[in-house]
Amino acid sequence: MKLRFAPSPTGLLHAGNARIALANWLLARRHDGRFVLRLDDTDTARSTPEFAQAIEEDLRWLGLDWDERFAQSERLDRYAAAAEHLKGARRLYPCFESEEELAAKRERRRREGRAPIYDREALKMTPEQYERALANGKQPYWRFLLSPRSITWRDAVLGGRSVKLQAISDPVLIRADGSPLYTFTSVVDDLETGVTHVVRGEDHVTNTGIQIDLFEALGGDSGRLTFGHLPLLTDADGGQLSKRLGSISLRQFRRDGIEPAALAGYLAALGTSADPVPGMPRELAKDYHLGRVSHSAARFDPRHLLALNRRVLHTASFADVRDRLPEEADEAFWNAVRGNLDLLREARPWFDVVRGSIVPPAQEAELDFLRAALDALPPEPWDEATWGIWVEALKVTTGRKGKALFLPLRLALTGEEHGPDLKQLLPLIGRERVVQRLRLGASA
Repeated sequence: MKLRFAPSPTGLLHAGNARIALANWLLARRHDGRFVLRLDDTDTARSTPEFAQAIEEDLRWLGLDWDERFAQSERLDRYAAAAEHLKGARRLYPCFESEEELAAKRERRRREGRAPIYDREALKMTPEQYERALANGKQPYWRFLLSPRSITWRDAVLGGRSVKLQAISDPVLIRADGSPLYTFTSVVDDLETGVTHVVRGEDHVTNTGIQIDLFEALGGDSGRLTFGHLPLLTDADGGQLSKRLGSISLRQFRRDGIEPAALAGYLAALGTSADPVPGMPRELAKDYHLGRVSHSAARFDPRHLLALNRRVLHTASFADVRDRLPEEADEAFWNAVRGNLDLLREARPWFDVVRGSIVPPAQEAELDFLRAALDALPPEPWDEATWGIWVEALKVTTGRKGKALFLPLRLALTGEEHGPDLKQLLPLIGRERVVQRLRLGASA
């Protein structure tokens, strides 16, 4: 069993193609197969080494590795050889029409009530006409002659599928500048590298019919291929999920503090009836099945991802996050704040609360209470019992309880209305800082 993920290094990985990468990896690992990273970089105008490097970094961050890795730009000779084979079989034919001419043809066919597909006019070109076009400085692009049949297959996700090739334009496989297109290079690679399972987005269903025809034209046995098409993702409101939206790129998730275990668990369960469980891919592989994926579009809801991220952080050990916390943070600090975090970056402000200087909001109506709190402050040493001792003393001296007691203290000590348990924070802040903050608040 051999699967591949084939990103184009023309941009950053986003949630949609990360889901495809994860699905292929999980299937390969679950069945002790091989996983290939293939960079589809024949679009030289838009592909960059920087994007290629970013893709590999983001995949590793998500917990994915690969058994093979290659770029299509390294295999141009193989595509050239495959093209010659198709030309010899009269399945690849030259065309000279411009975009304007093709648009006019499509419009004319629409007006005539016919499907706006390519009319195969170039097949009527004589050798003399071809040579004359070359002599006039024109360079041909090359189309693949589709078979007059329907292609059917049993999709691993969507069930029975069929594509009527007569209803599709013969696809362009080679541009006029000689560069091959994805439809062509993908098939050559799948054939020559022994790929057995192709798992990708539902937007490739029609393309799969074309590629099966091309696979067979190149001498391949399409019966050895299994296809699975995952329904596309929508946003939380059911709208199209933009591939170019920076907020759903893996790079942005990393910057925001999303944990890879949260994202992997969410993407693995997305579109199934299973509740997402956080976990790295190696932990998720044993339970992954394509058959559990719904035929309907799956909604990518950042709120659900954030909820899963909270679960990861709330159970993370200090060792898990130590290298991403402020340098002087210790285990006591992490245990105190982790239950209050949605994202790891939110730990930094709480470190400033316990170790730095803050300016609490003015509480004009609480001056007397804050003075009383200062007078009742227990002596050091402090531990987690100190908070209880202090507030019990304040209840007696002020008669306050509940929110009227706790909220002014939390505001004075942390500057926030909500946050981690003060019985844990108080010893970390220390008596000296507490005195300073109460004095500041009482003198406002």
